[in-house]
Amino acid sequence: MNSVSLKQLAEHLGAELRGNAEQVVSSVAPLDKAVSGQVSFLSNPKLRHQLDVTAASAVILSQDMAETYPGNALVVKDPYVGFARTAQLLDSTPNAAEGIHPSAQIHPSAKLGTGVAVAANVVIGANTVIGENTQIGAGTVIGPDVIIGSGSRLWANVTVYHNVHLGMNCIIHSGVVLGSDGFGYANERGNWIKIPQTGGVRIGNNVEIGAGTTVDRGALEYTEIHDGVIIDNQVQIAHNDIIGAHTAIAGCTVLAGSVTIGKYCIIGGSCAISGHLTITDGVHLSGATNITNDVKEPGLYSSATVAMDNRLWRKNTVRFRQLDELFQRVRKLEKRLDTEE
Repeated sequence: MNSVSLKQLAEHLGAELRGNAEQVVSSVAPLDKAVSGQVSFLSNPKLRHQLDVTAASAVILSQDMAETYPGNALVVKDPYVGFARTAQLLDSTPNAAEGIHPSAQIHPSAKLGTGVAVAANVVIGANTVIGENTQIGAGTVIGPDVIIGSGSRLWANVTVYHNVHLGMNCIIHSGVVLGSDGFGYANERGNWIKIPQTGGVRIGNNVEIGAGTTVDRGALEYTEIHDGVIIDNQVQIAHNDIIGAHTAIAGCTVLAGSVTIGKYCIIGGSCAISGHLTITDGVHLSGATNITNDVKEPGLYSSATVAMDNRLWRKNTVRFRQLDELFQRVRKLEKRLDTEE
């Protein structure tokens, strides 16, 4: 467990320290659960009452919140960001691997950089290159001709197919599959003819991919995930998709093939995006939104209906089916009124 003084933590955050600079802290906790030796934060004004009773040894606060707080305070512009950086500094998460386990199967042509750690039952294929200080968790399988950048961490039971390029400082969680075949078939008189997926996957630096997510390989070229993208659990990225830098995609979202998503987008959970579409930079899709056309302007888009009583939902569903008929009737009435005038 890491421990730092508040003086050291303030220097790390670029924060103004108010209080005991020598106080030592070793972990983070919510305001209402924190005890001595822990750091907490307040970013939601609705939780202001918890500040009066917290037992935290220090609290990360904005300037206005810190004015009336009598305890040790680390004053920053954005307390939530301050909390995130503090949590990184005090992170106690164990490594995915230590050393090279004797059960690992590493092809003689594979090249491992200095400090690479490989856990039990890992398989690493021919001509694969793994950068220094990367950690490969137990049971992970890495195919041939793969490149993994330095400082990355692959947790247990990740599967990386052939011809996948993964950047530096990436985090790939358990159950992720990178480079599986895209869903490519031709139909010949009712029979499905498989199209070999001969492309690959290219993933940039500082990308995090959540547990159980699948990124399919390109049909002929590459599926691309650019720098700084974060992807939640159980997401489907289909063949030839391109995801722009620093975009965030929440859980259970599905992208069909050949979708291009711009930079700095936020895609809510359970969204569905049809194939061969382009979403521009700075788009925010709320949860369960279905996209069936290009999105050409940044902004917030939604399409899901809210939950309601089932009987009302049934009535509204029937009325929704009648919208076109109602529209045509209104047009006829408008034309009749125009003629009468």
